[in-house]
Amino acid sequence: MENDASAVVAAAPHAQGGPHTDPFTPPADSSLWRKDFLIGAATASYQIEGAVNEDGRLPSIWDTYSATPGKVLAGDTGAVACDHYHRWEQDVDLLAGLGLEAYRLSTAWPRVMDEKGAPNRKGLDFYKRLLERLKEKNITTFVTLYHWDLPQHLEDRGGWLNRETAYRFADYADLMSRELHGLVDAWATLNEPWCSAYLGYCVGRHAPGLTNVRFATQAMHHLLLAHALALPVLRANDPRSHKGIVANVGRGTPNSDSAADRRAAELFEIQHNAWVLDPLFKGEYPQDLFELWPRAEPLVLDGDMQKINAPLDFLGINYYFRTNVASDGGAGFTEVPLEGVERTQMGWEVYPDGLRELLIGFKKTYVNLPPIYITENGMASNDQVIDGRVEDTQRISFLKRHLAALDQAIKAGVDVRGYFLWSLMDNFEWAFGYERRFGIVHVDYKTQQRTIKRSGELVSKFLKDRNAQAQ
Repeated sequence: MENDASAVVAAAPHAQGGPHTDPFTPPADSSLWRKDFLIGAATASYQIEGAVNEDGRLPSIWDTYSATPGKVLAGDTGAVACDHYHRWEQDVDLLAGLGLEAYRLSTAWPRVMDEKGAPNRKGLDFYKRLLERLKEKNITTFVTLYHWDLPQHLEDRGGWLNRETAYRFADYADLMSRELHGLVDAWATLNEPWCSAYLGYCVGRHAPGLTNVRFATQAMHHLLLAHALALPVLRANDPRSHKGIVANVGRGTPNSDSAADRRAAELFEIQHNAWVLDPLFKGEYPQDLFELWPRAEPLVLDGDMQKINAPLDFLGINYYFRTNVASDGGAGFTEVPLEGVERTQMGWEVYPDGLRELLIGFKKTYVNLPPIYITENGMASNDQVIDGRVEDTQRISFLKRHLAALDQAIKAGVDVRGYFLWSLMDNFEWAFGYERRFGIVHVDYKTQQRTIKRSGELVSKFLKDRNAQAQ
């Protein structure tokens, strides 16, 4: 493997302007010009690392799920992905070259512990070397402990349906925070527990592929318990770092002004947002959730909710789209796709106002809301390299409008400290395999060449302009 980043990062001939105009730079009064507002990019272990059978890494539920015929588009798996496990030095150089100030990554639980919970030194050393290099480059590090790649041996014993998994997660958090203390600026316990619980256990579109609503509510409770058990361990082992959790949130809007459709929109946001946020910030599950899902209450033991309700240093928010809903005629809702709206390659509606509306709503709803980081925001498009360039015009417009909506929320009093693009580079997009491209850097999966997209060039230019202005 060559260590020269130029061997894999295609040149960006117009990164400083050239014949292109700059449709990205925020207005002069935008909060984004503040030097203390952190701007970075995010990835996740299973989506980029590959090397699934190397150096003692154990199988994860996503190895199993993606190898199951019919589960992932085109039969794709994360076996190679972006080969980041072997190309991490070049990828750090790429981050630094773009001028990104922060990097959000996840560690792979199956890479760092064996079935008995003993450390896997080779896996730990990989993350240690990666984080040390990031610190050398003065890049702020956000590390997520769980981005969905549960060790398969734990799933074999019930996975998140087994309360014991929450205690094993605390052991994992203990190991990682002892090994990596001083190298991590912010720890997130979980990424998007809604996806793990609902997509994984209710509708079966994510690993482990189960389809029972009572499984989903119990899995959610054990995920949040795992978060709660890990927090004091992280605080004890790495006291100078910040600790939080990352939730994906969705905006639900009513299809009409009828009382039934307005209630449907409320129920959508209760299921999508309050199911996670109410336990964290109110110490209880929203009772209206069980109007939607009767007799699906999880088993909660004494003291669980008090632990889950512990204070956080930050909340990570991931936002992508809104959902237009109508009453299903009963106690639920049904999606009603709008006609004539802009959509991404995923089929998701582009709706920047939803980010502002949700953030302002959360500030009103949760009096103990900690500082917020937008830990994921971005879009997929069918990007292609043509004459050495990737002109991702829709993504540039998407980012500009969402950052403007974020700025409006900040000016309305929401304490938002930073923004992470999803994603640094194209990668394995879970059930959609490699077809959907979210990166500001294009990846040719056959050659592993990285090509900075026009969006990446413009983000880089803005950061360099902001840095120059601050000096």
